Amino acid sequence: MTTAALPFAHLDHPTEVVRQFTPNWFAASMGTGVLALVLAQIAPLKPIGQALWLFNIGLFGLFAGLYAARWMLFPQQARRILDHPVMSMFLGCIPMALATIVNGFLVFGPALLGAKAVEIATVLWRADVALSIGTGLLVPFLMFTRHDHGMERMTAVWLLPIVPAEVAAASGGLLIPHLVDPALNLDVLVASYALWATSVPLALGLLAILVLRMVLHKLPEAGMAATSWLALGPLGSGALALLLLGEAAPSVLADVGLSAYAVAFKGASLLIALLLWGYGLWWLATAAMATVRQVRRGLPFNLGWWGYTFPLGVFTLATLRLAAILPIPALTTLGCALVAVLAAAWLVVATRTVRGAWSGVLFHAPCLVEAKA
Repeated sequence: MTTAALPFAHLDHPTEVVRQFTPNWFAASMGTGVLALVLAQIAPLKPIGQALWLFNIGLFGLFAGLYAARWMLFPQQARRILDHPVMSMFLGCIPMALATIVNGFLVFGPALLGAKAVEIATVLWRADVALSIGTGLLVPFLMFTRHDHGMERMTAVWLLPIVPAEVAAASGGLLIPHLVDPALNLDVLVASYALWATSVPLALGLLAILVLRMVLHKLPEAGMAATSWLALGPLGSGALALLLLGEAAPSVLADVGLSAYAVAFKGASLLIALLLWGYGLWWLATAAMATVRQVRRGLPFNLGWWGYTFPLGVFTLATLRLAAILPIPALTTLGCALVAVLAAAWLVVATRTVRGAWSGVLFHAPCLVEAKA
């Protein structure tokens, strides 16, 4: 057996897997989880989605164990991520990956575990909310106080710690129909709208700055090429959250004597979701054109390629949800086309990730290299 065929051949020692483990690995769980949820929207493909979701639970557990081990075994080195202006953004991947697990318990869980699935989803959703709020506050504050940022170095990774709150809001909208306590339903509804409000407006502000950055300094470097797709994330998840919450709101409000507001909640949610989705079409086309241009120039593989999957996945879910609400056949056609593109992207990225993980080349913590330098 050649050295190249051995596992972790590019690492000095197998323990480097733990020492070099960074939260951007959770992007693989995000992409895998969202594909599972997308496949669940197409009846013949739901069993495949369920299998992929079960696999993703193990994947998330593996990543969580490795990252916890890094903090326990190498605490001083793990802490350096807080000072790194790029890697710290990927802390937001942890709650977003967890959200795909939560949603899976609501989509696949009842058939496998019955009512227990909803109980598990409720507990995990609360944990996800706490993590989302934590990253949404901590990382931006680190940007304000510690990090060295510049307009020319800005990329859409700035969105990563912001978006988890709206992803958690979408999970809340999915959770509400499974709950029976009217008071708890109202709590989840209000909390989910509030989570949406702590994320989407800030994300829209960052997107406006990102457009200016690309006008002044052009597209990101090749290694950050996939970040062009991250802009699609807050628009897709923001629209999806409103569609789910808008559908859930009328019954929740009626149960607590607030039915007079139900039409306003549902109508406003649909309208704003449509506007976000339409904005997302512009970013979808722009990201596609940027990718074609960067592929021609050479596109090195790294874990950032998972940025091609989750944003596209949540936008696909929003498109399919709109297709279920609005009698417009073109939405269904577009949604199915996006499913095919997402599945193809996942296959390519997953295959190359397995190769890179086996060789060990993908286990690389930039914050350790820069600190040493």
